[in-house]
Amino acid sequence: MQISPQSSAGKDLPARQAVMALLARAGIDELQAALERLSPVPAATDLRPAESGLVMVRARTGGDGASFNLGEASVARAAVRLEGGAEGFGYRLGRDIAAARAAAILDALWQDPAYRASVEMALGPVRGRLAEEAGLVRAETAATKVEFFTLVRGED
Repeated sequence: MQISPQSSAGKDLPARQAVMALLARAGIDELQAALERLSPVPAATDLRPAESGLVMVRARTGGDGASFNLGEASVARAAVRLEGGAEGFGYRLGRDIAAARAAAILDALWQDPAYRASVEMALGPVRGRLAEEAGLVRAETAATKVEFFTLVRGED
């Protein structure tokens, strides 16, 4: 099913993608802490049992050349439906199905306008940690920067 750009789900799509990316990078302890901050949350039932499996990772030569199979990666996924009818999905690298299910519950809560602001606030510590890690990587990268210059030899 394709979401039309005029629908409310279509205009929220980039924001939901950002939240799902954040949930995928959060640790299980961070996800459980977020759920505790939102407590009590509606009961969730599994649309399909949470499971782990393998996906093929594709890459491109030089970033934009011919694609090739890089290798396989373990992925956990979960799909839940909350009491109010909201459905959430969680995908994570690795085999932690409990973290995938917690991410799916938070995704479903985020889609409910009544919970959205609360979910955003509960995920604040995760955003902060990821921003700090990105800043450290930028600082480490900047420390390795080499400045090249050319001397003029004085020849005409």
